[in-house]
Amino acid sequence: MVLNSAYLVIEAIWGVLSHSLALLADAGHNLSDILALGAAWLAHNLARRSPTARYTYGLRRSSILAALSNAVILLLVTGGIAWEAVLRLLYPTETVSGWTVMVVAALGILVNGGTALLLMKGQKNDLNIRGAFLHMATDALASLAVVITGGLVLLTGLQWLDPAISLLISALIVLTTWSLLRDSLDMALDAVPKGIDMNEIDGFFRALPGVTDLHDLHVWAMSTTETALTAHLVRTSDDGSDQRILDTANEMLRTRFGIIHTTIQIETEACDVNCVGTDRV
Repeated sequence: MVLNSAYLVIEAIWGVLSHSLALLADAGHNLSDILALGAAWLAHNLARRSPTARYTYGLRRSSILAALSNAVILLLVTGGIAWEAVLRLLYPTETVSGWTVMVVAALGILVNGGTALLLMKGQKNDLNIRGAFLHMATDALASLAVVITGGLVLLTGLQWLDPAISLLISALIVLTTWSLLRDSLDMALDAVPKGIDMNEIDGFFRALPGVTDLHDLHVWAMSTTETALTAHLVRTSDDGSDQRILDTANEMLRTRFGIIHTTIQIETEACDVNCVGTDRV
């Protein structure tokens, strides 16, 4: 965050001095990068807090909110820069300094690319870290595009290339951010996390020895790394096998589906009529 903040100041100053919208566009995304890193770091720490009497699940869901806010902020910043690029194309007024653009943007490749590498491993299994990673990776690509823009302006003298490349950068960022927005919104709405097949879980429960039916099966994300499950299992008779069924179910859910936080209620067929909830899956 400190490194990106220092680079943001440098890029903004030289973007103004060189009249480069591409540099200013990249600086705008670097500002969103700092916010993204801060949000990811804060959510990561909040998610590790213990449950309380008021927040019985703890603050795990803050990581989902951070991922969602990262996606929204990045899209808003990108929209503003794209609008400015369109105005610059329609009403060209500034002369871009190609050399300044190339040097400052090259520094951005090192800063953004290095930060993205630090986040690369953790982003595979954590949507929160993935949000921060996407910010840094897209900005590294944006900086590369800005370097190319500066070179093309030097070679051709075509000033419209600067806002045109800004539009291309904006389109790229929207494409890479859309999946983050969709996935984080799904999690915020308690959708079944990606990679989990509800039909497979349903079949697994029904195949357990002694289980004849199930209802009120729900699976949702507690955080960007943890999944929760609740289910009511119906068995044939009260033969004392409840603990065996629970042990088998919990072990398989953990090893096969990666679901650790489970709440399973076992009912007999005689109890089924009275215990069934109103929402069946």
